[in-house]
Amino acid sequence: MNIAVLALQGAFIEHEKILSKLGVSTIEIRQQKDLEKDFDGLIIPGGESTVQGKLLKELGLFEPLKKMIENGLPVFGTCAGLLLLADKINNDDRSYLQTMDIVAERNAYGRQLGSFYTEADFERIGTVPMTFIRAPYIKAVSEKARPLATVDGHIVAARQGNQLVTAFHPELNDSLHIHKYFCDMVANQ
Repeated sequence: MNIAVLALQGAFIEHEKILSKLGVSTIEIRQQKDLEKDFDGLIIPGGESTVQGKLLKELGLFEPLKKMIENGLPVFGTCAGLLLLADKINNDDRSYLQTMDIVAERNAYGRQLGSFYTEADFERIGTVPMTFIRAPYIKAVSEKARPLATVDGHIVAARQGNQLVTAFHPELNDSLHIHKYFCDMVANQ
């Protein structure tokens, strides 16, 4: 299995380290020619969604990635990655890939000072550590998407077919569970 990690900005190295612990090889997507490499799934890391969205377009990655996801490429978006995949962002008139039928709330927990750590139940995994940094949450899901975890009544993880999103940063904790969940999605695709 080979997982691509979007390496334009944000916490991409941390995802690569977690995948390495699982024995999964990775490649970095930085430019259009990287899309020609052989990979089975894609991680869109946390960071700054506006910067990542702008770079995706400037580097000619936006349309090819959107088509790949729509054609079934397994994708895992964390924090900013969730915003990039969301069909709608409630408190922002920008939109990005719009491949997942969810409505997100940007910076839902406030700015940097609103960052926090908790542990909560994740469907079919159990209790997992969750680090939230300027995090969004999912305000609504359609019948196509399924909530996987909630914190304080807000959806913080969801899945829709080949797409997985978390509002938190699983790559910033020692737990391998969420990345293993994604790798299992890729293997069963």
